[in-house]
Amino acid sequence: MEPRLSDPAAAPASAEAPIDWSAKWPSLLMLSGVEVLALSTWFSTTAVIPALRESMVLSDLFVSFISSAVSLGFVAGTLLSAFTALPDRVDPRRLIFFAAILAATANGAILLVGPDTWGAIGLRFLTGVAVAALYPVGVKIAATWARPGAGGDLGAIIGLLLGALVLGTAVPYLFTGLSGIDWRWIMGGASVLTLLGGICILPVKLGPGYAQLAPGQKGSAFRPEYVMRAWRDPATRYANLGYFGHMVELYVAWAWIGLFLFASFEANPETAPDATSLAGMGAFTMIGMGAVGCILGGLAADRIGRTAFTIIVMAISGLCTLLVGQLFGGAPIWLFIVCVIWGTTIVADSGQFSSCVMELSTPETRGTVVTFQVSIGFFITVVMINVMPLFRDALGWEWAFAPYALGPAVGIWFMWKLRREPDAIKLAGGRR
Repeated sequence: MEPRLSDPAAAPASAEAPIDWSAKWPSLLMLSGVEVLALSTWFSTTAVIPALRESMVLSDLFVSFISSAVSLGFVAGTLLSAFTALPDRVDPRRLIFFAAILAATANGAILLVGPDTWGAIGLRFLTGVAVAALYPVGVKIAATWARPGAGGDLGAIIGLLLGALVLGTAVPYLFTGLSGIDWRWIMGGASVLTLLGGICILPVKLGPGYAQLAPGQKGSAFRPEYVMRAWRDPATRYANLGYFGHMVELYVAWAWIGLFLFASFEANPETAPDATSLAGMGAFTMIGMGAVGCILGGLAADRIGRTAFTIIVMAISGLCTLLVGQLFGGAPIWLFIVCVIWGTTIVADSGQFSSCVMELSTPETRGTVVTFQVSIGFFITVVMINVMPLFRDALGWEWAFAPYALGPAVGIWFMWKLRREPDAIKLAGGRR
């Protein structure tokens, strides 16, 4: 029997009908919990690589492929979802439910084929396809609760959902940091959590804005011609280019921080015996602090302006990208402090780029422009993750992350250009 879904906002409310906002925060908090649980499969394999290397032979090339396969799958899933307009044809909660089943199944199947096989890379690709429905569709649900106008809270809401994504991404690293837990239990546990998240999405209510996203509404499907229209608009182009610069460093840091910390702790005689667990806890803290950054960042960007906020945090994260390698093999406390600052700022602005293009675009082009932004951004991460071993071999861990500081530098430049555009007044209710 199909689960019954509450849908008080499935039909457009009349102009005279009052809007019931009482379910807003209970629904958003439950949705955030769903994202934490469901997205625990995203980095489940990457988190256990240091442990796997203790018992298996994994080349750097293989590690790069299995780490970037999820991003490549995410791009494929995003484009598939956009061209088929699937989130607009079916109830978005059902889509998340079935995507959670796919993600959990693909992730769990790695236990059968082995994490050191090419089959595991294919399964990670499928996981990425599923994640493309888990997070973006979740953001779409959350956006139905955003209040319009100068007092709007779109940035804060997207920041909340992005924080949930970050925390879910960090969960496998937490398990890795707990000594004595076998990698099989970590990956299996991530699949169970994802299934639980899929079940918990069913009672989540949709907001008053759901009528604008309902089946049959214009602008729901992907239109390639809208990409060129948006690219010709300077403000939207700068917002996209700022996001692309931001993505240069983000997933490289998330994908390689565990191995970097493991190598750093192993190089220090005082921490070498506990290198695996310390690296797991360090990576969990670094990535997990991004959840705090996203939530506070969403609130801050709605108040001080999107361009101002993104410029500030990219400057801080870019500085950390240059600095973190200089602490390799040194005192763990200083490395920990830099990682906390880096993790908090590196993703705090991520949702604001989506908010920018949503506010700069017209309703009929909005879905296409956001899809283009996300797809190109994640394709960039595939390239950046795979070239990391080249930088590590050529420069050593001390400078391996440094070239990626170019990303936030470019992002700062284009967000400054966006700030000077007349259309920047459309951002955050007039706050540039």
